[in-house]
Order: sequence, then C-alpha cells, then structure tokens
Amino acid sequence: MDSISYFNIKAFSRVNRENIDVSDIDLTVYNEIDDENIELGSTTTDRNGECKFILKNFNTIASDSTGTYNFVVKFKGNDTYKKASKSVSFKDASIETNLTTKDSINYVSAILKETITDSVLSDKLLNVQVQRLFRPLKIGKEFNMTDENGSIIVAVDNDIPGINGNLMIEVTLSDSDSYGTVKALVKAPYGTPIVEESTFDKRTMWSPRNKTPLFLLIFPNLIIFGIWGFILFLFYNLFKISKS
Repeated sequence: MDSISYFNIKAFSRVNRENIDVSDIDLTVYNEIDDENIELGSTTTDRNGECKFILKNFNTIASDSTGTYNFVVKFKGNDTYKKASKSVSFKDASIETNLTTKDSINYVSAILKETITDSVLSDKLLNVQVQRLFRPLKIGKEFNMTDENGSIIVAVDNDIPGINGNLMIEVTLSDSDSYGTVKALVKAPYGTPIVEESTFDKRTMWSPRNKTPLFLLIFPNLIIFGIWGFILFLFYNLFKISKS
C-alpha cells in the first residue's frame, strides 16, 4: 500500500479444543531464497497475540524465478510453547488509479497489474470504498471485477461529505491467494464540504462551567437575591414591630 508492505501476524495455541491467543512472544521473519533463509527482523505479539511486521525496503527482497516472494515466520519456542513456523508466498501487484469527470459525473478508475511482468490481471475483485472514521463506505457495484484490460471504473456520488470537500478513496484487492492484499489510496475532490457545527466555544447547556449560558447565570441569581431581599425586608419589619 503506497510503497509500504507489511505482514499481519497472529499467534495462537490449540488448548482443549480452543484457540488461545499467545502474547509476548518473539517472532522472526525470514526471506526464503532457494535453500537459504535471510533474516529480515523480528517482532513481538501483543496481548491479543497479534503483531505487524513492516518490510522496510521491499526492493532488497529477492524472489524466485517465477517472481514469487517466499517468507517464513519462526518462533523458537520457550518453556510454555514448542517452536513453530509458518510460510507465506505471494507475487507483487500494484493498483494504478485515475480520477475523471464526464457529463458532470465523477469517476474513479483503476488498473490492476502484476509488477514483475507488467501484465494486467483480469477477473479479479476490487473493492472501492471511501475512508470513514469507523468503517469504510463502499461505493459502486457490489462486485467490481477487472475486465480483460485489468481495469474497473466506478461512479462516485457527489453527496458524500468530506473535509474541505475531499474524499480519501481506497481501491483494494483483498486476501488474494496469489497477491495478498493490495491497496491504493487516492485523494478526490468529489465530496460535499463538511459544515462546521461545533459548539465548543459557545455558551450551551452542555458546555463546561466557564461557558455557562448567561441566562443561567442572571435569572437564578436574580431570583436568589430577590428571595433574600424579601427575607431581609421581613426581618426589618419584625424588628420595627418589636421596638414599637
């Protein structure tokens, strides 16, 4: 994704017919070339048994004669768990995106290619979606299959809100057996500008104490002073009666 490649790794153990997450273990990643393993680095699982290993310089990683990259993730073992390893192989692919407007309709197009052969990949499912805060918003048809030219084209609605009218669009090839997950990001000025509706600096009922609405400061205090003034007036009259 945008010149960054990484592995999402999860470690677990089968205990009493249940998968138990294995946390705080060190995993080492190797690049397999013929019969040789070249160490690329290590990573440690979190409390959920998950970790991410970033391939810092993908250009230095070697592939075999078919253009396939082979890796193995190894765990050396400890007092609790036996050693284990997992191999993964994939070919490098890329997604080229382009923005166009025709007849007042905005489109995003994409071409999926295999990098080493520079050949297009047809009949592959690409997901097109707009980045959102919690979950991406899918756009276009439910299934966007690349044609014989390895391309798709998807219309983008003009009523999707975005900061300053900009949308961050993702075009993704997800969980491919041959290529893994490939993602391209493109910033498109196709959205509806978000209108600022924040009341942070205004005096509202839900504001902090230093921004209390003025009517809540004035009227309650007038009522309190009025009640105390009436009580003092009564005491003054009672004092005059007792003196007369």
